[in-house]
Amino acid sequence: MEKVDVLTRILKAEDTATILGGQSPASVINSGKYVPVTAKTQKDNLRCLDDAIRTALCGEIRTVVVVGPEGSGKSTALHKLVADWAKGECLQNFSYVFNFQFKEMGSSAGELCLETLIQQGHHQIPPESMCLVAEKPEGVLFVFDGLDEYKHSLDPSVHTLTSDLNQPASVSCLLASLLDGALLKGAAFLVVTRPTDNVKFLKGTQLEMLGFQKQQRQVYFNNFFTDHAAANKAFLHMERTLGFYDFCAAPKFCWTVCSIYKWLIDSDTKLPETLSQLFVHILVLLIQTLSLSKACSRGLVLALGRMASHCLHNQHSSCSKHAIDSFGFQQNLTAVDSFLTVQGEEEFSFHSQLIQEFVLAVAFFLDVSTYDDVEKMLDNHKGGAKLLDFFMSGLSEPAQYRLLEDLLGMFSSDQIKGFKSWFKSSSEKTLREYNKSEHYRCFHLLHQSQNESLVKEILTPPAHPRVLHENLRLQDCVALNYVITCLGKRETLSVSRTSVLRETMEVLAPSVSLLHTVILSNCSIYKESVPLLASAVSLGVTRELDLSHSNLGDEKLQILCTGLGKTELHRLNLSVCELTAACCGDLASVLTSETSQLRILQMMFNQIGDQGFTKLCEAMHSPNCKLEELEIPNCDLTAASMEAFAASLYSGESKLRRIDFKDNMIGDSGVQALCKALRQPLCKLQSLGLTRCELTPAVFNDLGSVLKNGTCQIKSLHLDINSVGDKGVKYLWDVVAHPSCLLEELNVEMTELTDACVEDLCAALRDNNTLKRLELRNNCLTDAAVPAIVQVMKEKVSMEELNLKYNDFSEDVFEMFEKCHNIRY
Repeated sequence: MEKVDVLTRILKAEDTATILGGQSPASVINSGKYVPVTAKTQKDNLRCLDDAIRTALCGEIRTVVVVGPEGSGKSTALHKLVADWAKGECLQNFSYVFNFQFKEMGSSAGELCLETLIQQGHHQIPPESMCLVAEKPEGVLFVFDGLDEYKHSLDPSVHTLTSDLNQPASVSCLLASLLDGALLKGAAFLVVTRPTDNVKFLKGTQLEMLGFQKQQRQVYFNNFFTDHAAANKAFLHMERTLGFYDFCAAPKFCWTVCSIYKWLIDSDTKLPETLSQLFVHILVLLIQTLSLSKACSRGLVLALGRMASHCLHNQHSSCSKHAIDSFGFQQNLTAVDSFLTVQGEEEFSFHSQLIQEFVLAVAFFLDVSTYDDVEKMLDNHKGGAKLLDFFMSGLSEPAQYRLLEDLLGMFSSDQIKGFKSWFKSSSEKTLREYNKSEHYRCFHLLHQSQNESLVKEILTPPAHPRVLHENLRLQDCVALNYVITCLGKRETLSVSRTSVLRETMEVLAPSVSLLHTVILSNCSIYKESVPLLASAVSLGVTRELDLSHSNLGDEKLQILCTGLGKTELHRLNLSVCELTAACCGDLASVLTSETSQLRILQMMFNQIGDQGFTKLCEAMHSPNCKLEELEIPNCDLTAASMEAFAASLYSGESKLRRIDFKDNMIGDSGVQALCKALRQPLCKLQSLGLTRCELTPAVFNDLGSVLKNGTCQIKSLHLDINSVGDKGVKYLWDVVAHPSCLLEELNVEMTELTDACVEDLCAALRDNNTLKRLELRNNCLTDAAVPAIVQVMKEKVSMEELNLKYNDFSEDVFEMFEKCHNIRY
């Protein structure tokens, strides 16, 4: 077959385009507006489908299988590839390309040889060429489209495979022999299909169709609209309102959206805000185009609804001609082409599952006699339907169904009332339980309804407590944002284990501006989303921002800091954010900004070191710095940074009340430097954490001296997990007993205390009037210490808690502990 004949056949005029059916491959190619689609390889790499196929078939791979959903551009990509071969632009290592449709091969009866099969596929190949095919099979490419439409098995084990080109066999045997490599060994194959069981019998490499990515959609919209402004308006609107749905990657769906948007833009009509509104417009346009009476239009939709119900309930993609007749299409057979596609002469199916589910939802509100119960309706179709409840929620609101009532007659008020009653009761039940996916579903239904008062009615506290939202998809964020913006200012949004892309933050920005506390912990935060986050925080009422356990890093924090100076932010949590000293200068700039309100900074488990901490200390010299609490555990600090910290306390400008140095190598020399500052009456520090800071008994003497000097304001002191023993902690008992002691909380957990300290401990507690909580967990106290401790705790009714857990007590003393309400054991 000559290449010119192949090209003519590929590019010949085909069926005209329909709104739901999409553009034919020939018209796409002929118009010069073909947009390549994206595919995923078996190694999860994303590639242009055309390039991936060409690369594979020009190498040693002899079979390429392309799998993708309905409308994802498979057939168009295949036609373009064959046309480019015929033009001499690609795959020139093949002398012959034979292109087949599986649906045309399924009806072939009897036995035939390979040459006859090729001839039946409209490939007029002369006998001499057939000899060349047999002699050089490596120069032959078979292209098969629509394997999912082939009803016979290609399992080689159920066929008697043939290797003889002239031996007659059934079509299924010939195909199995070809694809298994028994017949015409060395030939190459390109098979395109929706997901189907027959794929598992094919060898070679497999490509998964992903359709259009965002950039490709933009090119597609620019190609569709002649006016650039209209193209941009339509594209941005689709991305904002629909771009988060998987099916937006399908070129056929993009064709539908562009067709509807052009109609709406040309008629100066507002573009739809939800999927339900889009399909209202689609159905309106289709009905108007058919020019049927109101009664006929209603009858057509009810017949389509019966067919949709049958297909979804039985999980069949198509119906026979006999079944079609039973649904009541007799008076509207000429109109069904707008909604249905015909496979052969006997099989009918919807152009898309979306329109299938939408017409069923419409039929529910039109036909009380057939669809009488919401829950039963959804249960009957839950196996096949994915968005039926979405469409029902959208269609339950007058603002959205009035356009259809003008064409189809009245919606049933009883059906609407029944749906709303079910929705409210099921939502209340859902929100009482802790099932995140069901919560999101509820939000999605509210989003489709576009009813602000309904949102407030269903989600008023305590019906909707604070929920941790995990693993949010973009569409979940859209629904969540709608709900929050309807409710107005809220206390907290907590999102975890979610990829915070630019698109995610574009969607959530209005919500962030309304929230007092925004938690994005354990999230993967992308660089492009950070300016949007900073802007949303600066424009809103956010007081607390938690980015802990994220992959923020220095570069993204620096971007964030440029937008935080003019915010109302009081608390910023940057714990475990992969930060280093490089970001601390930017944080210092925020702290010293005239407009900064930052009071609490949490930075634990970041490698900022002495250099980074020193920059933060320098910021505390500024009268603009309002920092009151700094949590900096496990940040690679040493004694070297304590001089800088002490200097900030000396300055008299520091407003710091609380600092936690836990898990840093401060050591004795670092604490000694700190003690000099703690002696100064300008020093306002009230809480000091030195847990696991490699301290020795010697430095406890220095601390004790400071705490007794009458000017130190420390009320909370954590010295746990330092190996100091009874000798070191004795200095603290002296402090507790001293009249100048202000301590209210003392933690000496895991400091190797023994019974030898009990006498001093009890004496100190008797003399103390301020201590409320004493932590003695994980030490070496025994039963012998219990009587004295219990006696003093009975006397100290002002003490709220003495924690003695995990010491060396036996159960024999538990009864004694029970007599003291303020002992934990």
